[in-house]
Amino acid sequence: MFLQRVGNKGIQLGTVFDRAAARHPANPVYLDHDLDIAPELGRRITLTEIAGLVDDTASRLWAARVRPGERVVIHKSDNFDISLLAYSVARVGGVPVLLSPKLDGATVARLLQRLGRPTLLTDQPKLESELPAEVFELAERVLVATGEFPGATSLAALAGAERVSPVTMPQDLPALITHTSGTTGLPKLAVQTGHTIQARCRPQSVLLAPVGRHEPIAVHVSFAHSRMISGVALFALRGHPLILLRDDDPERAAELFARVPPGVIESHPNTLLNWETLAKHPAKPLARVRCFSNTFDAIHPRTVETLLGASERSMPFFAQTYGQSETGAIAARTYTRKHRAGADGRCVGVNFPGLTEMRVVSRDGRPPTKENPGRIEARSGGQIVTYLGEEDRFDNQFSEGRWWQMGDLGYRTKLGCLHLLDREVDEIPGISSTLDIEDKLFTRLPELLEVIIVPGAGGAPVPVVCTRDDRPLDLARWRGAVAGLPELAEPVQRRLDDLPHTATTKIKRLELARQLNTPQDEAR
Repeated sequence: MFLQRVGNKGIQLGTVFDRAAARHPANPVYLDHDLDIAPELGRRITLTEIAGLVDDTASRLWAARVRPGERVVIHKSDNFDISLLAYSVARVGGVPVLLSPKLDGATVARLLQRLGRPTLLTDQPKLESELPAEVFELAERVLVATGEFPGATSLAALAGAERVSPVTMPQDLPALITHTSGTTGLPKLAVQTGHTIQARCRPQSVLLAPVGRHEPIAVHVSFAHSRMISGVALFALRGHPLILLRDDDPERAAELFARVPPGVIESHPNTLLNWETLAKHPAKPLARVRCFSNTFDAIHPRTVETLLGASERSMPFFAQTYGQSETGAIAARTYTRKHRAGADGRCVGVNFPGLTEMRVVSRDGRPPTKENPGRIEARSGGQIVTYLGEEDRFDNQFSEGRWWQMGDLGYRTKLGCLHLLDREVDEIPGISSTLDIEDKLFTRLPELLEVIIVPGAGGAPVPVVCTRDDRPLDLARWRGAVAGLPELAEPVQRRLDDLPHTATTKIKRLELARQLNTPQDEAR
């Protein structure tokens, strides 16, 4: 297996594409957008071309005085070159710090303060319209990947810089810093090493075992997410052609998938839900998919059934993983057509033997059950090593025995399957699982694009619903769908784009609840 060949050397991010290109020089990477830093390469790029681009960019960074061990914040307009810049920083021994392009300027400035005068690698649009002027005081230097800006050094001006040899850093040192989703406040800065990044590849390698290496893998994941960095590295080294999407618009995805049929699709649950419409698309963009995979969050059974039904492969399967930014994938389960109907969406599967561990701890001395869930805890080789600048907060997340507290509630069945019921902070008294209710509503109302149940000011849980094409909710159908469920307040309909989202498309439930419970005059 690939991971056995890597051994204990870590993933060595800076030379990933050199090694991938040496094995599969002509393997293509298809994009739905042009690279900001190299638009001339077009939207079909070989691994050899990407290796050359990373090498050239790394040389420009070295010419800009980026040195081994230095933190380099990458915060630029949304593009796959965010990930490529991270590999380039690693190539000169720096530590890439990926901040989502969706973060607002004030949040970026606060995180720069926590990082202790790092280099900031951004672009002209961010500096002109989003980032505050204080970033020049908070950073050791400011580089722009594209364009120009007063006081910043342009990478374009460093074209032709002498190529430098890749720097090999000890793999137990920080190798990558990303941020958490920020669903409960200011994002935390999660630190990984070469060893933890490699450990995160192992579960994915297990899930890909039934998939041939010739199968193209389509990925729509935030380019600033740690999953993108480890996933692209693994997929490229295995030899898969890659399809990388910035836009999750179903029509644009359909056009690309019809032209380059994927054998594997990996994305966030909300994106896969949005792509349910592709199941009936006349171009049959999902016909060749062997494996669907979602990252880190449980997915609704309706989405699983719809997508599996769209594949024309003889034995397609859906691989669902459960984990978080701090741990990587902890547990997984697979669905097939055989048991998709009536599947329990709260079941997120079992741990990866020898790679991850999990347990559910009672909160009141009674055994955790569906009616009385306990706290989910995990251990993993992919565990981050700290929260930068918040070491005490990191240490407090562990219970006795160095078990990481996931912040989720659930229980385990007699067969060992983990059932995820709610985030602790989202628990609503009197409801055993808001996620379970949402699953049922999705199944009963195919027109729903999103439904989120949050606590209301008057006590009754409030369902916030979004429909396809923003069509008005049929209240008669709604009343039929909620029959037999715990009592809910009247539904509140919103446009999906108007809901507060994290960088990985999750809904910020606490913020949404605050919005609903804030009087209109105060909101202004």
